[in-house]
Amino acid sequence: MCVYFGMLARGRLGGLLAGLGFMLPGFLLMFALSWLYFAIGIRQSLLAAFFLGVQPAVIALIVRAAHRIGSHVLLDRWLWAIAALSAAAALLGVSFWVALPTAGLLYALALGRLYIAAAAVLALAIVVMIGTGMLDWAAEMSASPPQTPRSIDLFLSGLKAGLLTFGGAYTVIPFLRDDAVGRGWMSDAQFLDGLALSGILPAPLIIFSTFVGYVGGGPLGAFAMTVGIFLPAFCFTLFFHDQLERLVDHRALHRFLEGVSAGVVGLIAATTLELGFTTAQSTADLPLALVIFVTALGLLYAWKSKTAVLYIVLGAGLAGFVMF
Repeated sequence: MCVYFGMLARGRLGGLLAGLGFMLPGFLLMFALSWLYFAIGIRQSLLAAFFLGVQPAVIALIVRAAHRIGSHVLLDRWLWAIAALSAAAALLGVSFWVALPTAGLLYALALGRLYIAAAAVLALAIVVMIGTGMLDWAAEMSASPPQTPRSIDLFLSGLKAGLLTFGGAYTVIPFLRDDAVGRGWMSDAQFLDGLALSGILPAPLIIFSTFVGYVGGGPLGAFAMTVGIFLPAFCFTLFFHDQLERLVDHRALHRFLEGVSAGVVGLIAATTLELGFTTAQSTADLPLALVIFVTALGLLYAWKSKTAVLYIVLGAGLAGFVMF
């Protein structure tokens, strides 16, 4: 949106400058925090207790975001069913490259009352899921230890996430985690730490991708992933705005994207369950972590201030620092 308003005012150069003005402060702040995170060895310092307290609060943030996004996306029983199927598929290890196109096609066909075609798409997706599952199993059996990602790997991971961000920054979480944690670049605890750091910055939440890139590939990796994840937002607006405007009233495309969005909600729900399970296993005090989670979630629903996330994250960290 910033790129678009800048382009209206001063053409493509204005759009570029407006977009950079929006993202650069957050990038520089997150870059500095990423450097500090490793420079002082936070996970081996007293501040580790702070982040142990923050992790349940971050889970609460994602739960609240999933509910908020879902309330705008899951508007009928078909969309609810698609979200549930996508969540189940994700928990079974099915790639979102299979789940999301299937979700879009199922919804478009279901609304068109093409039920036989929808059943055929679902059957084909199941066959593909089984086939890819067997390939993944074979790859795991022969896999070598995780290697440090190259800058191009981090750029492509960010680009993929940027292209698939439907409905807000929180929707990028399952896509980045799939690469960052799934390919051994970082742990779930570090992933949650990055989300926590982005929650206390005056920047879009998606800037936690800078932290993911820094963990994976140092300063150059942070730059590569940040460029990758923001590039679609710049390019779509600067070069394809007119073409996209013509698609606004394309009914079939709307239905497909609504199905994809429902699938993304399911992916966020599955990712939240996986992160919650991992956090529960690693926490030093599960009852206290649950108290922090429930308190943070309640405050997120009750507290409507724009600074609520900042204070909730800092409060959870302080609770963790004192109790853990």
